[in-house]
Amino acid sequence: MSRYFAVQSALFGASMLTLMAGGALPAQAANTELKIGFVGVTSGPAAAWGTSNVRSMQTLAAQWNEAGGVKIGDRTYDIKIVTFDDQKDPKRAIAGMEKMAQEGIHYVVGPNVDDGAAAVRPVAEAKGIIYFPYAFPKALYTKPASNAVLGMVANYQSGPAIYKYLHDNKGVKTIAFVAANESDPLSQRDGGVAAAHALGLQVVADKDTYQNDTRDFTPVLTPIVKLKPDLLVLSGVSPANAPLLIRAARELGYRGLLSAETAQDAKVLEEGAGDLANGFISVGGASTAEIRSKTMDDFIARYTKMFGEYNDESNTKVYALQYIIDTLKTNPKAIDDIAEYKKTIDGFSAPNPYVKGEKMLHYVGASSFGQKRQLAVPLVVTEYKNGKFETLFIADVD
Repeated sequence: MSRYFAVQSALFGASMLTLMAGGALPAQAANTELKIGFVGVTSGPAAAWGTSNVRSMQTLAAQWNEAGGVKIGDRTYDIKIVTFDDQKDPKRAIAGMEKMAQEGIHYVVGPNVDDGAAAVRPVAEAKGIIYFPYAFPKALYTKPASNAVLGMVANYQSGPAIYKYLHDNKGVKTIAFVAANESDPLSQRDGGVAAAHALGLQVVADKDTYQNDTRDFTPVLTPIVKLKPDLLVLSGVSPANAPLLIRAARELGYRGLLSAETAQDAKVLEEGAGDLANGFISVGGASTAEIRSKTMDDFIARYTKMFGEYNDESNTKVYALQYIIDTLKTNPKAIDDIAEYKKTIDGFSAPNPYVKGEKMLHYVGASSFGQKRQLAVPLVVTEYKNGKFETLFIADVD
């Protein structure tokens, strides 16, 4: 080796030592950050609905980020979840959606109730946001609306399936409804009443309501219990109120069936109603033990490790973020352009990682809304027994 090259080698080695000592070695390029928002309720009586959304999103994001990020087009992204508690207040929901727009977020999960989902529509449409409500008004998903995608099975889809099953298998012929005096549960009640009439069931009560902060439901339920309906539907009931209504009905001597088209929390039912909640029927999470895959089992284990408990409703709530990311993978242009996302919806298809077999993720809703503005998730109807939900039946929604 010549003296020149020996000197150059020595200088290079010294330079590298200096860089290493200073921590200045060139690092692998950091992943780009992709923000996905959540606007919904994480406090108050309905907190379980939004909390299961947030925890599902945070669990998935943590899994993906630790595995190296998500590849969309020619870039790899770390997913950041940005959350806003709207406290079930439409005005706060609007503020939350405006916050998402200010942060440049184009995809938002939530809100969880009808009022909030309707209130944020103008902001979403003006600011270029696709949002995934857990709310049922058809006006959100039918033209000219096009920015909202229903994240679960609606009550007017699950209600008829539940009533028909109970008619065919449990001999239900008479039905009664009770609802909180708010637009969301009242709308669900009206949809349930229409479905019951269409099935030929006799509706014996459909005008009884209560204030959402009620804690003694005996005066509300006494006249209904006297009618002895085969099925009492708790329309749009929140997880906090469900056990109180169930306990009051049973303590008044009601021996018929109880159901709801809203998702519930087994732990809350156990703590609030105990064995009196046995037999309560509700819409469950979309990945039951009978159909869920190893990927879903891993998700549940990770979720439980992160938060110390698991909510069955997250079997459904896991889907929203998965759909968003997989749709963006199909068309990377949609990351900054929701018009591209809308163009991708009709033909979108991707493997469903959460159920066994060769099931596919795809958008539905053409039958209900005249356009595909709903996530295809299994309709799982559950029965509460001794502290946990057991699957009653499983169906699909078009």
